Amino acid sequence: MNVGEIIIRLEREYGPRQWQPGNDAISTLVETILSQNTSDVNSHRAFESIRTAFPDWAVVAEATVEDIAESIKSGGLAMIKARRIKSTLQQILMENGDLDLAFLGQLPLSEAKAWLKQLPGVGPKTAGCVLLFALGQPALPVDTHVFRVARRLGLIDRKVSPDRAHEVLEGIVSAGRIYQFHLHMIDHGRRVCHARHPSCQHCVLSDICPSISLVREVSR
Repeated sequence: MNVGEIIIRLEREYGPRQWQPGNDAISTLVETILSQNTSDVNSHRAFESIRTAFPDWAVVAEATVEDIAESIKSGGLAMIKARRIKSTLQQILMENGDLDLAFLGQLPLSEAKAWLKQLPGVGPKTAGCVLLFALGQPALPVDTHVFRVARRLGLIDRKVSPDRAHEVLEGIVSAGRIYQFHLHMIDHGRRVCHARHPSCQHCVLSDICPSISLVREVSR
């Protein structure tokens, strides 16, 4: 499968996407933790709530787990995520002396990923989100949409795990295209290549998708 052709077609369908600076790295880290196992609507509501409840992330680090959980209860799994957020912020303070993660943008990508993944509850996807969206690094987060669409397109083997998929996809997508590829794969997964009953008849990749016959059969 030619990944370049996929990128070109998805860009025609959904438009070009250029990297735009987003939240700072700590905010992105907390926001991504809040997004785990819940909807975008719920996680966004929880993120806005915690930002309103506390003046800054240093105060969150010193707050009780119960107070953090109260502020993010709209996002689900509040106690679990509150413990994770508090322990993560405290470990960053302990190891780095402050909550500024800008230094990660100066490290080789593999080292920056390793630094983030040693934090509590931070896996490849969360690390990738921080590096890509906050620091503009060519890390490729693999969420459920990216993973599903990539497998159906044959970009990753059926035996490849979601964690391993980050490295595989980063190895075949050029660094300058990773941001666009990530967002377009999510767009395509949400709009067309659904987990159940994908709209193959409306797919701009249907003629080059190796899974189209199987997907149609399973979705009947």
